[in-house]
Amino acid sequence: MELVKPTIGLLFWMLVSFGIIFWILKKFAWKPILGMLKEREDSISEALNSAEKAKKEMEALQSNNEKLLAEARNQRDIMLKEAREIREQMISEAKGAAQKEADKLLKGARESIQSEKNAAIAEMKSQVATLSIQIAEKILKEELSSSEKQKTLVKSLLNEVNLN
Repeated sequence: MELVKPTIGLLFWMLVSFGIIFWILKKFAWKPILGMLKEREDSISEALNSAEKAKKEMEALQSNNEKLLAEARNQRDIMLKEAREIREQMISEAKGAAQKEADKLLKGARESIQSEKNAAIAEMKSQVATLSIQIAEKILKEELSSSEKQKTLVKSLLNEVNLN
């Protein structure tokens, strides 16, 4: 049990052995351990700085991507608007051309109808005149079959001419 009781000799040797171990650790182990801790601290600090830098770059990229997306949307909207305007213009032009063509065809049809009507009227007048002449001829042949009737007709015509 004497080893458990602290005596002066035991304390002295414990202090000497602690001092030697402390000196050995300080001389050979502290510097490498502190160097490794410093190295570890530096690598952690670099990793944190790199992570912060990467985070900032990601935010910049995300902001840039959002700008590009907004610009692409604007360009798409402009293209769609231009396409709608071109479509409306083409439809308007096609309607105008169709209207002009319809008016032209309608005018041609009216002119054709008018000319056919005039031709039909002229033909009817010609036929009526021909029929009238034929009827008059037949009537005159009947009326003027005898010489007495002829003389009477000539006298009446002469009297009518003088009266007018």
